[in-house]
Amino acid sequence: MDTQTQRDGLGRRTFLRNAMLAGVPLMLGGAAFGASAKTLRRAPTLNSLYLPQARQRGATVLDVRKYGAFGDGVHDDTAAFNAAIKALPADGGTVTVPAGKYLINAVTSINLRSRMHLQLDPAATLVCKPNAEEKAYVIYAYKVTDVEISGGRVTGDRYNHLGTTGEWGHAVFVRGSQRVTVRDMLLADCWGDGMSIGAALVFNGDPIPSEDVVVANIVSTNNRRQGLSIGRANNVVIRDSEFSNSNGTAPECGIDIEPDDPGISDTVSIENCVLRGNKKYGLLAYKRSTNTSIRRCTVESNGSCGIVTLGTTAMRIEANTIRLNSATGVYIQDGSNNCEITGNTFYGNYARNGVVDRVDFTQTGWTSKVERDILIKTMTSDIRVLANAFK
Repeated sequence: MDTQTQRDGLGRRTFLRNAMLAGVPLMLGGAAFGASAKTLRRAPTLNSLYLPQARQRGATVLDVRKYGAFGDGVHDDTAAFNAAIKALPADGGTVTVPAGKYLINAVTSINLRSRMHLQLDPAATLVCKPNAEEKAYVIYAYKVTDVEISGGRVTGDRYNHLGTTGEWGHAVFVRGSQRVTVRDMLLADCWGDGMSIGAALVFNGDPIPSEDVVVANIVSTNNRRQGLSIGRANNVVIRDSEFSNSNGTAPECGIDIEPDDPGISDTVSIENCVLRGNKKYGLLAYKRSTNTSIRRCTVESNGSCGIVTLGTTAMRIEANTIRLNSATGVYIQDGSNNCEITGNTFYGNYARNGVVDRVDFTQTGWTSKVERDILIKTMTSDIRVLANAFK
């Protein structure tokens, strides 16, 4: 991926239009960003499903610098972060991370506890210390409740990883946790995912899914596997965010909803997001995903299809702009049922065969006239194509 592609995909995004450009730029995948990106927000949409969720915690505030963190990008600050977290009282509180560059050992991780907020200054960066492990997580929320993570950025080790195998080097991993919010962050250059949400395994018991997870106003870009993976999880809301330029190891999607067998994902809402420039799909909703909606999003310039379902139940694709994807805009594959496609705007899809200039029209239902934009396999049921616009 060349520098110009990175700039086109990232540098002009509205998330960063209010960014403060003070300090030396931080290099992310060849593109320079201001060291203090204070605001990453997209404009909110009307009739939003997302409302800020109250996460319960105490009033104590602790500063990682007071527990030995240097923030100079040289010293390993992992132990200082965990010491500050451990020092919170029983009712929890907030651990603050001032501006600086903090080297973090993702093999041992920043391990969050229940009833806490990890609050990074907008000019704080957590840098993954190079490692050779297949599984390593900079921020790890494991079987915790009422947690919030906000601010700053996390930079992974994809360019200086010491091993050659594995795909699970994540910036943020929420696993078997409930009532978690991740917001206002930039997650980039990870060996695996920018963020992953999944279940925690339990000995002699059913895995514990993550539940009530809100992801709001983040940019997850240039990660090897996914911008965001969703496994066994219920009631996930993803809002006002960008998932872009995933490349390096399959599936290489912006968002991949793919719960492990025999688990399911249930009720995932994706709204007002951008899924752009990913090597394969913008969004993949895979087997055992149920009650997924994607609304008011822009799904564009992905290396294959824009949105793909396979074995999905109850999917709603509504009011999105789906354009300039290399293959089909929306591809409903075998085993999918109860899917509705309505109110979307399509143009320039199947771009690998050249963009077709056509007169604008609106169509209800499917015909071969729109097969570049919508394609439905035969082994599906109850697929409803309502009125969509084609340009």
